[in-house]
Amino acid sequence: MGNLFKIAVRNLLRYKRRTLLTASLITIGVVFVLVFLSVSGSFKNMMIGQITDSMLGHLQVHRKGYVASIDNLPLNLNLKAGAVERLEKILDTQPEIAAYSPRIKFGGMFSNFAETTNIRLNGVIPEKEFATTPLLPSRIVDGAKEIKRGEILIPELLAKGMKAKVGDVVVIVATNKDGSVNGKQFKVGGILESVTGPGGRDGYVHFDDAVEVLRMENPEVSEFAIRLKDFDKLGKFSDRLERLLAKELNQQDKPIFELHTWEKLSPFYNIARMIDVMTFFIKLMLIAIVLISIMNVMIMAVYERIREIGTIAAIGTLPGKILSMFVIEGFCLGIVGAVIGNIAGIAIIFFLNLSKMTFNFGMQKNLLLQAHINGADIMVISATVIIVSVIASLQPAFKASRMEPIEALRHV
Repeated sequence: MGNLFKIAVRNLLRYKRRTLLTASLITIGVVFVLVFLSVSGSFKNMMIGQITDSMLGHLQVHRKGYVASIDNLPLNLNLKAGAVERLEKILDTQPEIAAYSPRIKFGGMFSNFAETTNIRLNGVIPEKEFATTPLLPSRIVDGAKEIKRGEILIPELLAKGMKAKVGDVVVIVATNKDGSVNGKQFKVGGILESVTGPGGRDGYVHFDDAVEVLRMENPEVSEFAIRLKDFDKLGKFSDRLERLLAKELNQQDKPIFELHTWEKLSPFYNIARMIDVMTFFIKLMLIAIVLISIMNVMIMAVYERIREIGTIAAIGTLPGKILSMFVIEGFCLGIVGAVIGNIAGIAIIFFLNLSKMTFNFGMQKNLLLQAHINGADIMVISATVIIVSVIASLQPAFKASRMEPIEALRHV
């Protein structure tokens, strides 16, 4: 086998220009794929992080049927005290959960005593909400990064439209599930930076204030937002939690709860899927580049070395060894292209991070691009290039091994 590698390398070096061009083409393909994967992956992770860590959480649990009517924020589909207690017992026993936050979601009227508009509000327990959505405090662009009793955080667009600023006194009027109307004065405690997506224009009040505004005799919860310790285990954990929640039945033997991951709650999941599809086609392009390049080189090598092939076949070289010799040439080209491409790609990614490039996402400006590529992606791309290189060289190698020595020696 060692001799076959020596012969393969010698043959590649005989045609330096062709070998260099082919290896360069494979290298460019590998570099392009690595850089695209790192940049698109960085944007995708940033987008998901902004949505989950500042608003949604990784998962949400609601009463069965709530999400279907979520645009109306139906108070009659809140979780009652008994259901809340049962759910919290389940969540407290799950080691994968880092934090969870109960929320009361409701719509109301926002008035600054001169103008009135509608607003969506979340009643939250501050310490639990900040643990579940750790980027929420960073969205508070004006005011203290906290939620106090008697204070309200309002979205930036509403603050501009109503000319409201931190310290102003405003009134929130809301209708409870029985149809009665109640109002409460709040002080504007902070202005929230707008974020694209569901919940990006919501305001926040303290959980107890929401109970008071809605005149709840016993606190009811609209949803539980959940944050996991390891986001990569989301799919596996959500399946298991869904099976646990399915066992919780009401008096009519119907499920009480429904579970949704962030993908089912945010329209930006479609963008994430589009990035994955684009990545898949970019990988297909790499395969096509390698396949065509290697096949072209090997076919030309077989054509130009017909007499040589005839000579080594005539002296008793087995067809299997002739086939192996050409396959090893393709293998070596794949190895060289993959190694150089990986080194160049990692170097480009490193310099991209040094340049501190920024981009805008929705209403958020100057988000830092942190491109990175993991070892698994590098291994997969390298293996793909090498395997495709071997496959591409099989047909020309098979053709060479099947040549009749006498006919090959007559070739001019």
